[in-house]
Amino acid sequence: MTGLALVGEVWETSAKRDRETELLFVGNQYRHAIALFYEKTPGGVKRYPRTLEELLKDPRQPGTERYLRQLYPDPFGSKEWGTVKAPDGGVAGVYSLSEDKPLKTGNFKLRDAGFDGAQRYADWKFVYSPAAAAQTTPQPSATQPGAVGTPLPGLAPLPGLGPAPASEQPPAQQQPSLLGPS
Repeated sequence: MTGLALVGEVWETSAKRDRETELLFVGNQYRHAIALFYEKTPGGVKRYPRTLEELLKDPRQPGTERYLRQLYPDPFGSKEWGTVKAPDGGVAGVYSLSEDKPLKTGNFKLRDAGFDGAQRYADWKFVYSPAAAAQTTPQPSATQPGAVGTPLPGLAPLPGLGPAPASEQPPAQQQPSLLGPS
């Protein structure tokens, strides 16, 4: 009996670690999609999406511009995400509604450094801030930020938009393509 309990505990921890990895990946894809939406604002005044649905089809563009193929559910069971309001009233970021205690509490990538010591997954806020992004990463000199194949400041490139370091790719079973057809 003790052996089965131990196997069950190991399996449960492994499954939670997988969901945690997926949360980091999907949350950063939302952050990246919000950044693309913000940076591709036509005209001079940048704005955040009013809803997450605007990431599926940008209403400001004459053609079909998708930043996500679908709205991905929170890996911790909720289809809904908490949203972080932007100064203009739009959506600057997302976070899980889970009150569970994270397994990972440190050694995050620079873009997620604010998650160190978080007491619950709801404290992991995937927020795009143009000022913070500009301060954390120098802009590429050869091309404009946001050009195909070029990451926006402070963000890793999306799959299919150029090579990303192996450390930026999710595990093989966690690699959904989040961009729609061009």
